Amino acid sequence: MGLLSIPVQGSGAQEQAAEGGAPDIQGMLMHHLADGKEIEFEILGRGVVLHLPEWEPLRIAGLTLDLSPTKHVVFMLAAAVALLLVMIPLARLTRARYTERAPRGLANAVEAMVLFFRDEVVRRNIGHGADKYTPYILTLFFFVLAMNMFGLVPFGSTATANLSVTGALALVSFVVVEISGMRTLGVKGYMGTIFYAPPGMPKLGQAAMLVILTPIELLGKLTKPFALTIRLFANMIAGHTLVLSILGMIFVFTSMALGKWVIAGASLGMTWGIMVLEVFVAFLQAYIFAMLTAVFIGLIRQH
Repeated sequence: MGLLSIPVQGSGAQEQAAEGGAPDIQGMLMHHLADGKEIEFEILGRGVVLHLPEWEPLRIAGLTLDLSPTKHVVFMLAAAVALLLVMIPLARLTRARYTERAPRGLANAVEAMVLFFRDEVVRRNIGHGADKYTPYILTLFFFVLAMNMFGLVPFGSTATANLSVTGALALVSFVVVEISGMRTLGVKGYMGTIFYAPPGMPKLGQAAMLVILTPIELLGKLTKPFALTIRLFANMIAGHTLVLSILGMIFVFTSMALGKWVIAGASLGMTWGIMVLEVFVAFLQAYIFAMLTAVFIGLIRQH
């Protein structure tokens, strides 16, 4: 099976509008938002479909694991590679040229962001010994930001609009938070974050509170990664749904005879406005994800 197919037909909404039928906006939304086994792009005005390879599933202990790459996996790896290609040379340049004076240009902007996260996010929320968590918090921020921004480029896809991606990021943060609590509080102190009996109460009251509070404490630990997962996923999927919905109005109104170009122009203008807002949301959601991780680490260390 060939990896490339040329040409690519237009989206369902565009094709149906051209044929005079009702445009399938829902189909267009699902086509652009959902994960898939192919990537569409354009070369010299011609549409191209890149079919991703499909590997033989692994069967381990009765479980079948399909590790074939998908569209979101490709753009997630692209975000990681882009960060490595930018950050590593930038760090070497800063170390070689800017040891005695402030850096300029992109190096200055990155240094300002690093210092801001170290001072205002990591140290402020974690407290004593917070600097060792700065690399992880910064990695989270830049990685999530890169995946968010890749969804805003032409023919791009937002990996953070996938529950599996946001869930995996939240799971890693959950492990970091719990291990940080174990190392700081010790085994006995960490178990106190789960099995809590208020001191000063009679034995019977402590037993009753232990029975009541233990499920609540366990649920509280699980709700943190769940909140991280849903917050990032919902905001990214909602923003792109809104952009594509308003952009799809072009196909709806250009199929009408009255004022179609005026309405289509207004739709395009609103889309550009929301795209600017989406850039802000991309930064905001990356910042919130990193900040909440720092808050959770600080909370369990100061339990």
